Amino acid sequence: MPTVIRKSTQTLFDSRRDALRIVSWQVRPNVWNPPTDEYETEDAYIVRVEIAGVRDDDFEVTIENDTLFITGRRQEKSARPRAFHQMEIRFGKFTTAVHLPGPVNSDDAKAEYENGLLTVHLPKSRNENKGK
Repeated sequence: MPTVIRKSTQTLFDSRRDALRIVSWQVRPNVWNPPTDEYETEDAYIVRVEIAGVRDDDFEVTIENDTLFITGRRQEKSARPRAFHQMEIRFGKFTTAVHLPGPVNSDDAKAEYENGLLTVHLPKSRNENKGK
């Protein structure tokens, strides 16, 4: 069973991400962040993103430096006007950025989208595994 590592103090990356969320809310109110999990196994980092209702062609997964970016768009099904009494499901552009705690072998990375969950499997770089 994988171990979930929780950081008790806010890291620089967490502070930056919080600041970016505040700024993006003010500058780009239509961009939302889907719920995202990140955990580590002995040989990989796993990232899961809840993006139900999105087609495979409507999102993109990229790695830049030590960060995994997942961006896309969830389309609204109906263009007819309506009066919402409750609205919690977000539509439109979304983005999430996950800092990777160590080097990964991006050539062997795999992504699977099933039942509304995108799971990205990022094998750790062999150099990192040698020390363990």
